[in-house]
Amino acid sequence: MHAPSIRTPQFIQLQIQSDEALRAELTAGLLAREAYTSPKYLYDALGSRLFEAITELPEYYPTRTEAAIFSAHMAEIATRLPAGATLVDLGAGNCEKAARLFDALQPVRYVAVDISVDFLQGALQSLQRQYPGLDMLGIGMDFSASLALPSQVGDGRRVLFYPGSSIGNFTTPQALSLLKQVRAACLGGGLLIGVDLVKPHAVLEPAYDDALGVTAAFNKNLLLHINQIIGSDFQVQDWAHQAFFNEADSRIEMHLQALRDVTVTWPGGMRSFRQQERIHTENSCKYTVAGFEDLLRAAGFGAVQRWQDAQGWFAVFWAQA
Repeated sequence: MHAPSIRTPQFIQLQIQSDEALRAELTAGLLAREAYTSPKYLYDALGSRLFEAITELPEYYPTRTEAAIFSAHMAEIATRLPAGATLVDLGAGNCEKAARLFDALQPVRYVAVDISVDFLQGALQSLQRQYPGLDMLGIGMDFSASLALPSQVGDGRRVLFYPGSSIGNFTTPQALSLLKQVRAACLGGGLLIGVDLVKPHAVLEPAYDDALGVTAAFNKNLLLHINQIIGSDFQVQDWAHQAFFNEADSRIEMHLQALRDVTVTWPGGMRSFRQQERIHTENSCKYTVAGFEDLLRAAGFGAVQRWQDAQGWFAVFWAQA
C-alpha cells in the first residue's frame, strides 16, 4: 500500500490595491474629521500572530464557543452541506478552523483566502503536510471590497466558510453587499458562517480589552504597520487602546486614543491629534438571530439553518445559495 503523494499547495496573490492606493486609503482615513482605518490593516504578519494569541485568552469567548458548537453539531452540519464541494475559507488565518471540518465534510479542494499573504503561505504549507492528498489553493487577496475568486478555484459547488464572526467588522450595508457577493460565489452551494450575538456588556467588553493587554498590543501594532506602509512616525507609547460597546449601533468599537497632544507626519502630509482624540480602528457588530437571518435572506440566500451554544452567545448558520 503506497502512501499518498504529497501535493504542493498552489498560491495566487491578487494585488487588489497598489502600494500607492494603500497609502491613499490610509492617509484619507487619517485626515478624516474623525480619523479611522480599515480593520484589514490590523493583520500584518505580527498582527495575525497576536490575533491567534487573543483567541486563547479566557475573556475571548467567540473562538471557543464557536468551536464547541461545531464539536457538538458537526455530524448534523455535515448532513446539510453538499458532498464533494470546494471549501473556500474566507479570512483563513492559520487555517485551523477549516481543517477541523475536513474529516466530516470531505471537500474535494480547500481554498484559503487571506489578506496576510506571508502568514497564509506558511499556514497552508503546514496544513498540506497534514493532508497530503487534498488539493489546496491559497489566495492572497483583500475581499472586503470585492470578492472576485479566480478561475483556479474551479467550477463545482462551493461551501464558503466565514467563521469567527468576522462579518461583524462590516456595517450592515457593507455586510449585505459582501453577502450578496458570497451568494454569487457559491455556485449553487452555500455559506457556513459564525456570528456573534448580542449579550451583556460585562461579557462583551472584556473580550476586546483583556487583562493581559494582548488586544491592546494587537490594536497598537496597527500603528507600526501604518508606519511601514506610508512612512509615518507614529509612536506606540503615545496611544492607548480603547474598546467599548456602542448600544445604538449594536457593536463593539476599537479605537486608539492619543495620550497627549501629538503630531504625526508622513511624506507629503501630517496630522495633529489632540489629547484624547481617537482613531477608529475596528467595529465588531453583534446580531440577534432573527436580524442575521433577515440579512441572509436580503442577500438572496434560501433555506437557513442555525446551531447555537446553550447560553445563546454565538450562532453558526448554514444558508443555501
